[in-house]
Amino acid sequence: MPKTAWAICKDAEMAVTSATSRPNPDDLLVLLAVGRSGRYVSAADELGLNHTTISRRIAALEQALGGRVLTRGASGWELTDLGREALTAAEAIESAVRSLTSSTTSLEGMVRMSATDGFSAYLAAPAVAAVQRTHPKLAVEIITATRRASPQRSSMDLEVVVGKPQVRRAEAVSLGDYTLGLYAARSYAATRGLPESIDDLSDHPLVYFIDSMLQVDDLDLAPAFAPLMRESITSTNVFVHVEATRAAAGLGLLPCFMADRHPDLIRVLPDQVAVRLTYWLVARRETLRRPEVAAIVESLRAEVHSRRDMLLGTGSTHTG
Repeated sequence: MPKTAWAICKDAEMAVTSATSRPNPDDLLVLLAVGRSGRYVSAADELGLNHTTISRRIAALEQALGGRVLTRGASGWELTDLGREALTAAEAIESAVRSLTSSTTSLEGMVRMSATDGFSAYLAAPAVAAVQRTHPKLAVEIITATRRASPQRSSMDLEVVVGKPQVRRAEAVSLGDYTLGLYAARSYAATRGLPESIDDLSDHPLVYFIDSMLQVDDLDLAPAFAPLMRESITSTNVFVHVEATRAAAGLGLLPCFMADRHPDLIRVLPDQVAVRLTYWLVARRETLRRPEVAAIVESLRAEVHSRRDMLLGTGSTHTG
């Protein structure tokens, strides 16, 4: 297993003595890990230390610098102004260590991200794979979730959510828009017929999210255009929506970039039912400066841009 910057710095005995009153490079690297994750526990896991050692290292750094570098916030530990200055020095140390221990510019380490089911499968996976072809030592964990941006970003480097998030001490970046449309299986259309207007929707069951478990306000759409549609199969997973619609369980309100992949689905009332939503990326400012995270973000943005027509459903030919 490759050594972390902490381990390399330790092995090289780069630390200065406490008598100099200069910050210890080891302590700066600890601050870097805490600043990126917001949690002592996460930093301890990353560096192979225990929580007590992390706390002691931060205390030593604050003593050397003569002030607080971290303050407790609603989303975990946040950097103070002094802490942000120290973090810049820590990033320089990390960069220098990497340049000494590798003759290439290959990225390595772990990036953890969460995203919705459809985004994870059709956008995040190919974007990550593109980065890994150049940087095979980079590992990425993708956790699927359809939820609001978490105020506790301690366990995730990146979050992709639907709808503009309200976040503090973090960056929210618009990735791009996508469209939800109403779809029916061809077998459903053959036996039940298709609605010709919004008023006709009350004669058809709806496949969508479980209303009581829906956490994203922007996805609470069905009552707006189809208040009289009864629920058929509901789920927290959009892949279930697609497959239930294909199985003729009802009309599915589906992302076009997922539904249009299936020739057995046809678009229903495309001019009346076309809901445009936006994917947003959320991350700590400090996290975005990590080279491996920046590479993933750049690839995600490129993937979304290259698939714009697919996301907006403008290239669909499966209409009823």
